[in-house]
Amino acid sequence: MNTSKRRSTTGRQRLSAAVALSAVLALTATACGDDGSGGGGDKGDDGSGTGKIVFWDNNGGVRTDVWKEIIADFEKANPDVDVEYVGIASTEYQSKVDTAIQGGGLPDVGGVGAAMLAGFAAQEALEPLENRLTGSSLNGQLNDDMITSLKAAGDSERLYSVPTSANNGVLYYRTDLFEKAGLDEPTTWDAFYEAAEKLTDADENEFGYTIRGGAGSIAQALDAMYGQSGITSFWDTSGEKSTVNDPKNVAALEKYAALFKKVTPAADLNNDFTKMVAQWDSGTIGMLNHNLGSYQDHVKAFGADKFRGIPQPIGPGGKRVQVSNPVDGLGMFKSSKNKDAAWKFIEFAAGHASNSTFNQSAGQVPANLEAAKDPWVSEAEPTKLAAEALTDGSTTIVQLPYYLPDWNTISKADNEPNFQKVLLGKMSAEDFLNTLADQLNEAQAEWNEQHG
Repeated sequence: MNTSKRRSTTGRQRLSAAVALSAVLALTATACGDDGSGGGGDKGDDGSGTGKIVFWDNNGGVRTDVWKEIIADFEKANPDVDVEYVGIASTEYQSKVDTAIQGGGLPDVGGVGAAMLAGFAAQEALEPLENRLTGSSLNGQLNDDMITSLKAAGDSERLYSVPTSANNGVLYYRTDLFEKAGLDEPTTWDAFYEAAEKLTDADENEFGYTIRGGAGSIAQALDAMYGQSGITSFWDTSGEKSTVNDPKNVAALEKYAALFKKVTPAADLNNDFTKMVAQWDSGTIGMLNHNLGSYQDHVKAFGADKFRGIPQPIGPGGKRVQVSNPVDGLGMFKSSKNKDAAWKFIEFAAGHASNSTFNQSAGQVPANLEAAKDPWVSEAEPTKLAAEALTDGSTTIVQLPYYLPDWNTISKADNEPNFQKVLLGKMSAEDFLNTLADQLNEAQAEWNEQHG
């Protein structure tokens, strides 16, 4: 039974409300790098190509050191440009940018990944970059699929972010625990479930799996759903109805959610990625779904010989299906008064040497084609396998509707609490997915009406 209530507000009203709420919540946040420049409506200026620019890192703390290294290299090569670095935690970044769009103080350059691109673009805060890219040293040097993903996120031919990396999902597993238990590598979903059960001894605080129940839980749940169901499109043939509540996906989510507290720690209910990764690295847990970004953390915790990171399990008919591999990038804000200098920085950061440095540190797939050939990619096994899975035809990617301005709100604030109810048995998987589908279908209909 569908217990959801159709929302009566329009997509634009919801976006405005979300932005307004973000503004209220973030009014007391530090305005690092705030130079008083205008918000989304400010046209900015090309500037002299010299002087100061401000860069907001969308994963501050985690990636601060590598960005400071790249900035130092850039300033050495461009002594007439000074880059002010501002690190912002990934959980706070969207709110910070939305607030600056409304009230002023946007940086010149900032991290703009596929998931948040549509919301910023809808507020006309981003500078189109396709012409600058065509006329630059980067032309033809970046991964076409990543460029396509970022264009699709805005569902247009405009390129609002230059890709830097892909950070697709990985199944990490403890090879030492699998060998001790006599288990095969979890390359199929059947092997995954068998291992999750066999490796669990709750009395000894040993668990087969850790499930993400806190922030960011929806993307991981979708990955598990589509991976098991084998459905390869987010929309049906009409392009108007989401497949999230297809009976095969409902059954897949029921099976996946049933793992909670049976073969997972109870703390998983509230774990975001940092707590989940830390728990896996410090405990005796057989498997973890995360992305390439945590690879170096696991190496520090176990050494490279006690775990592997492999592509997601294979589902029905020998197919591997994954939801969109997250593509990150660098965007230029339209209000920048020094766009030529800002572009110099983007061009440098996405160049061979810097892109290789960044992705080696992050353990992600480089966007720069030359960087993707560097020796470290083959030496970092999860990155190598992920890159191969994306290019060898073994994997079908289900493209998430990042172009919907409501996507982030629907996939986070609106439904993460409901997913926790599913884990606790207080809401059925069917009701949860019907609610999600209704919201998505409404957002898609509104988008079609505006862009038809």
